[in-house]
Amino acid sequence: MTAYAIAHLHRPTLNEDVLRYIEEIQATMDPFGGRFLVHGKEVEVLEGPFPGTVVVIGFPDIERARAWYASDAYRAILPLRTDHIPGTAFLVEGVPADYDATARAGALREAAGL
Repeated sequence: MTAYAIAHLHRPTLNEDVLRYIEEIQATMDPFGGRFLVHGKEVEVLEGPFPGTVVVIGFPDIERARAWYASDAYRAILPLRTDHIPGTAFLVEGVPADYDATARAGALREAAGL
């Protein structure tokens, strides 16, 4: 199941450390099959406040996403970003191609006794 590393970067600003991070991150993702799906694009906010921008990286599965984030190579460059750009980062597993939101709602309804 595809997994995603997502970061909401609140006030991204460029400096030498951040540029070095951007230059080096791809090499840390390659061994784990990671690729950028969203990077450096303006966010079109439709509901609620959303300062900053978002980054989405896709991985073949959650295990490889976790291994990338925990890797020595990524941990070595991570402070180049986190020391300069506040934000939130998380991993999330995707849904299968045949995912059915209606069936999910039914299961939730049943589990909640509604």
